[in-house]
Amino acid sequence: MAPKNLLFIGTAGSGKSTLTYAFQLWMQNQGYDSITVNLDPGVEELMYSPDVDVRDWIELSEIMESHGLGPNGAQIAAADLMALNIKEITDVIDGFDTDYVLIDTPGQLELFAFRASSRLLVEALGIENSALAFLFDPALAKTPNGYVSSLMLSATVHFRLPVPMMSLMSKSDLLGDADRERLESWSRDYYSLFTSLMDESNDTQTVVSIEFLQALESIGLGRGVIPVSADSGEGLDDIYSMAQQMLEGGEDIG
Repeated sequence: MAPKNLLFIGTAGSGKSTLTYAFQLWMQNQGYDSITVNLDPGVEELMYSPDVDVRDWIELSEIMESHGLGPNGAQIAAADLMALNIKEITDVIDGFDTDYVLIDTPGQLELFAFRASSRLLVEALGIENSALAFLFDPALAKTPNGYVSSLMLSATVHFRLPVPMMSLMSKSDLLGDADRERLESWSRDYYSLFTSLMDESNDTQTVVSIEFLQALESIGLGRGVIPVSADSGEGLDDIYSMAQQMLEGGEDIG
């Protein structure tokens, strides 16, 4: 049976690498096998040792030196270079006998979501065996407009990569009781979010946010954000259950 691929995606600082590591440890404790894949060529330190590391093919410092680019330009070039190495990278991944492939995507969300290499990677791994885990950063999402901005980003990623997606509220242990209750309410009930948007302000940005929410509601996106924490372990079992539901119809790993 082909392994299942779970790609952790989110804005810089949302906790992708930390959650990737925490979820791998959780899986090990449950008796499930998984490998980790680092797709960020610019990362300097990771708390885990990736089984497959894009830095074995692409070094950001070398790109900067050989092409005379700054850090941002080098990241764009690296994203495009990854497309040229997709076959080699996926061949290495395919060499592992494992249940899950946990993929830690680049810190700059737009470099993964909007470059051709991301879709090529998912297609090479197998669309039918892949799912996305989009991380909402509570530092942004705890205000109404910030929450809607996160919904916009997650919807854009979902449209770009046509595979099942779960929405996770990362770093849930940092949320106070009031913030947690409010975020859970917004996640369950769009009307609650509409009301909070109107209470926050009544400017052009709010009007745009409300129109966007209405569009999301009409197509059923953005519901059910799961609180998770790499530190406390909250929600890690929910990630597994959701992934199994999306990729195996709820059946546990045999």
